[in-house]
Amino acid sequence: MARWKKPTKEEILENRRTLAKRARTGDLRLPGAVAEIRKGFGMTQEEFAKMLSLTRRQVAEIEAGSANPTLETLEKIGRLFGFGVGFVPKQPGPT
Repeated sequence: MARWKKPTKEEILENRRTLAKRARTGDLRLPGAVAEIRKGFGMTQEEFAKMLSLTRRQVAEIEAGSANPTLETLEKIGRLFGFGVGFVPKQPGPT
């Protein structure tokens, strides 16, 4: 398995711009959004967990969609990016 390579500052900035754009269009959805936000900061699960006062396992379970995070936890994650937790219109599926 390939080791995770920490992104450059330029890659982090580009990731963050892309995430912000996707958030504005309602295309940033759970659970994948959590991993994308973490990677947007160029952090490992361990680093991200420590910053949020969570365990690495909690972060992994949230990212995998097997956890049921509290609103408080989701707000902590969103705040890092200046995001709020809310509802967005459902996008139509393929016909």
